[in-house]
Amino acid sequence: MTDADRTSTTHGDATPALPPVASFADLELPAALLRTLGEQEVREPFPIQAATLPNALAGRDVLGRGRTGSGKTLAFGLALLARTAGRRAEPKQPLALILVPTRELAQQVTEALAPYAEALRLRLATVVGGMSIGRQAAQLREGAEVVVATPGRLHDLIDRKACRLARVRITVLDEADQMCDMGFLPQVTEALDQVPADGQRMLFSATLDQDVDGLVRRYLHDPVVHEVDPSAGAVTTMDHHVLVVHGPDRYAVITEIAARDGRVLLFLDTKHSVDQLTKHLRASGVDAAALHSGKSQPQRTRTLAQFKASKITVLVATNVAARGLHVDDLDLVVNVDPPTDPKDYLHRAGRTARAGESGRVVTLVLSGQRREVSRLMGEAGIEATVTKVRSGEAQLSRITGARKPSGVPLDGGPAAPKAKNHNAPFRGIGTSKDASRGTGGTGGKSRKSGEARKLAEARRAARVRREG
Repeated sequence: MTDADRTSTTHGDATPALPPVASFADLELPAALLRTLGEQEVREPFPIQAATLPNALAGRDVLGRGRTGSGKTLAFGLALLARTAGRRAEPKQPLALILVPTRELAQQVTEALAPYAEALRLRLATVVGGMSIGRQAAQLREGAEVVVATPGRLHDLIDRKACRLARVRITVLDEADQMCDMGFLPQVTEALDQVPADGQRMLFSATLDQDVDGLVRRYLHDPVVHEVDPSAGAVTTMDHHVLVVHGPDRYAVITEIAARDGRVLLFLDTKHSVDQLTKHLRASGVDAAALHSGKSQPQRTRTLAQFKASKITVLVATNVAARGLHVDDLDLVVNVDPPTDPKDYLHRAGRTARAGESGRVVTLVLSGQRREVSRLMGEAGIEATVTKVRSGEAQLSRITGARKPSGVPLDGGPAAPKAKNHNAPFRGIGTSKDASRGTGGTGGKSRKSGEARKLAEARRAARVRREG
């Protein structure tokens, strides 16, 4: 079944969908948009664009289901701009609204649509947290036909009476499942309750769980449904690997992967660990930068721009980069900290192998994490190749392109300490760090002496507590 074949009429849809088109020229788009598509070297529509644009241009509600990277921004954006062209917004009253879950995605959508909006002389306003709300209110006061917003900041502007949605005729929910996962459902429904009920709605989501399905049933009328790439794990150009590493060798492995020839996106769980690893990598001579919610919006925007332009080669990030981030030719994503949720894995993985390109997803695990990660992979529908690796080994280089870093600090100051256990064999917990003691029958004596030391230390600690 092709992508176009999956265009359907579910959720109570009684109206047949219009057939997909073969080219943008087959669509009733303004000449200015067709000209700009050529200038942007956008030659042929992606499947989701070919299938949904005829219906969106006709004013139909659209439900698009698929991972990011499928071309959905232009799928909803071209129709929204074409149907808004020629109209002028009054102060504080936009004509079209695009809701997205993160600042990064808002910026990306704005950048993608800006040349087309300019060609039609439509004004775009981006309203997100982390930026001056006063400036954003002033931009809305001057008038903007299209607003790209995160739910929280839009809610704040509505509360300040700086934005009114009574004249919005087209509403788009992009990455609806993530907005629900992040707790934005009340703000999303608040916005949808304020736009006219007879307006056009387009909703795009990677999954249709209970909350998203509730939005579809409540707010979409007779929608055209289109599915494309339902799972990041199903992309045939994406390889999945689980690399089993020894604990003390972990930083050395990560550093060598980061020093590869080419860009890499590293995912960790916390802001602190992102900052710590970034500092270590830069001290090792690796051009890395950090991205997380603790950074200001200008910092985040600048870091993403540098990564996309290859001015930095390593982006160390929390899950803030797991959705909506589009980087051309990014062929490696590494889960330094394994995700705990199958959806998180799929969204992290979706940063590579985009738009038909190939990519590789690597997850680093300690021996004790293998069972849990195996369960998660199964729930995500992923079959991964499991390999035990050590720093400096050919296996690690073959899978990730890892190589030895220069060791020259990028920000001055001392070089990073030399990684421990470089090429040392894997050992069980509690065994001696001196490999030579594990041979010649002395291992038992080593273990006994270690146990005796621990017992003596425990007795000393107890005595100190009693005397203190």
